[in-house]
Amino acid sequence: MNPGVAGMADTRSTDVLSKLESIIAQRASAGDGDASYTAKLLSAGREKCARKFGEEAIELILAVVEDDARHLTAEAADVLYHLLVVLRAGNVPLDDVMQELADRFRQSGLQEKASRSAG
Repeated sequence: MNPGVAGMADTRSTDVLSKLESIIAQRASAGDGDASYTAKLLSAGREKCARKFGEEAIELILAVVEDDARHLTAEAADVLYHLLVVLRAGNVPLDDVMQELADRFRQSGLQEKASRSAG
């Protein structure tokens, strides 16, 4: 078993995302853009983080079209990482996003979408 980043042997989705969020926070606090890509990205500002997330999202879309599961998996991991960086840049904790998703379980997707456009 390959533990990956910082001993991330547990592959349950929320555990992995929470650990990654913690690593991003640690690297952001270190503030050393020379030693950490994450710190460099965050120090460049919210716009740079958002642009990078957009680039990764486009790469994900292209991977879907290619019908290559391995490439799609790699790009999805990049998107999740950059999403967490964007959340950090916007001061939104992952727990807030997870709570929002949990709250949406109470209604269908169509109901939830209608409630957003009505208000």
